[in-house]
Amino acid sequence: MDYKLIFAEELEKNTSLSKADILNLIEVPPQEEMGDFAFPCFKFAKEMKKSPILIANDIKEKITSEFFEKAEANGPYINVFIKKEILIKNTIEEILSQKERYGNSELGKGKNIPMDFSSPNIARPFHVGHLSTTVLGAALYRIFKSQGYNPIAINHLGDWGTQFGKLIYAYNHWVDEDALNENPIKELLRIYIKYHKEAEDDPSLDNEARKHFKNLEDGNEHETMLWKKFTELSIIEFEKVYDRIGVKFDYYTGESFYYDKMDTTIKELDEKGLLTESQGAIVVNLEEYNMPPCIIKKADGATIYATRDLTAAEYRYNQFHFYKSLYVVALDQSLHFKQVFKVLELLGHEWAKDCIHVGFGLVKYAGRKFSTRQGEVVSLEELFNDSVKRANKIIEGKNPNLENKSEVAEKVGVGSIIFTFLKNNREKDIIIDWEEMLSPDGETGPYVQYTYARFNSILKKTDEVKQDVDYNLLSTNDEYQLVKTLSNFNKVLNEAIDRFEPFVITRYAIDVAKKFNKFYNSCPILTSEENLKNARLILAKAANQVLKNALGMIGVEVVPEM
Repeated sequence: MDYKLIFAEELEKNTSLSKADILNLIEVPPQEEMGDFAFPCFKFAKEMKKSPILIANDIKEKITSEFFEKAEANGPYINVFIKKEILIKNTIEEILSQKERYGNSELGKGKNIPMDFSSPNIARPFHVGHLSTTVLGAALYRIFKSQGYNPIAINHLGDWGTQFGKLIYAYNHWVDEDALNENPIKELLRIYIKYHKEAEDDPSLDNEARKHFKNLEDGNEHETMLWKKFTELSIIEFEKVYDRIGVKFDYYTGESFYYDKMDTTIKELDEKGLLTESQGAIVVNLEEYNMPPCIIKKADGATIYATRDLTAAEYRYNQFHFYKSLYVVALDQSLHFKQVFKVLELLGHEWAKDCIHVGFGLVKYAGRKFSTRQGEVVSLEELFNDSVKRANKIIEGKNPNLENKSEVAEKVGVGSIIFTFLKNNREKDIIIDWEEMLSPDGETGPYVQYTYARFNSILKKTDEVKQDVDYNLLSTNDEYQLVKTLSNFNKVLNEAIDRFEPFVITRYAIDVAKKFNKFYNSCPILTSEENLKNARLILAKAANQVLKNALGMIGVEVVPEM
């Protein structure tokens, strides 16, 4: 039930403003005792030749909706109070009837949103630094889908560029075929690291690497065969990670996919008079926009990231006619995307404004910043396994007789990491701190999972919950505050969409869990008289459903027991 919309419809009947204009003006009062919604009357003062205070007094008398307990004039504002019994009844019944669909809408129906996320580099381990883009992109995918949009998950694999020239050189000189067969990514990483160490002493290796990549671009058989081998081995490893965290992609179209399409983009740039030469390279000059030039072709004729991203953007628009196109990529690539989007704008693409860089901060683990070249990486498999092992130890200490301990530990261990990565503003750096991440008492994934498990256990201990409920019995402030929070789930989902911020959902899940536990501590369930017990069980069932839905949006699974 959208009470804000109902308030707007009441005001529309009694003012000259449209419903859309009214919705933009409605506020939430700063204190709860001032009501649920407030509307400022300043806009009407000139038209009605009255003070906003008098206007508020006049209009509040005309608010007659059955959904509002009362309307008050508070200075120049009209404040309305939703009838508690109606909010409680409608919210709980809506949750229990819609279940996993609760909070969903068709707001974005027919709007395509390609999402470029995860995008690991071929022939390198899927490390901790890749997890931010993966879980952030996957969460946005689920959130947009919940509101009727058509998100399109694209894995823009790092499967092209001069790094492959380096890897081919390293493979030709130092590969151990037995080690490659046993653990391909580990061996490819070893020779990649060795290349960089050798190149520090012998810079001529970089010239050799550039030749190999140019050969790859020209379709030479040896380089192409090795590139395909690296790609196939890598995707097998990546999909093990994606399966573990429940992430799927609609398209695996890496940088190489656009290689044979780049000439069209370059020709278009040339025809628009945007290309110029700079120190042997072909660039788009962006000095007028306070940006360095956007390189289209390097001095050796090889293409670069920007060339491929420009081509990919045009391809995606032609393919999907998108409403928005998201790039879930680290903040340190902000300049790159500003350049790419500006060049798209200079090409005359009106849709360039709908290309959005969804940036995020660094991941810090044990005081280290990751560097594949130096071998300073922590694989995601290592991180997950460590977390699951620690979760299993905690569960063993708290509930040694728990069935399916290994399954629960997997969900808690992996879930705690995902929750941590999405707990704060995406631009904030992530600190991996085991004590904090796995705490069942802090603002963590295990805390929310434990809250769900706790109430699931209570519901299992009771007889079938009766459907004939007296909602008027849910009369305490803690009960009302819990229901009011549950009623806001759709608003929270749309706030996450407006801000491209899944942490809004994560924080909401924490808020629901806190209010749920406060309700439990102040409102006895199993020892209450039968009708009150039933009403509170119904409320607990509804709250658990919302917790499950909220966690599901960010990719964290609930556990029935813990």
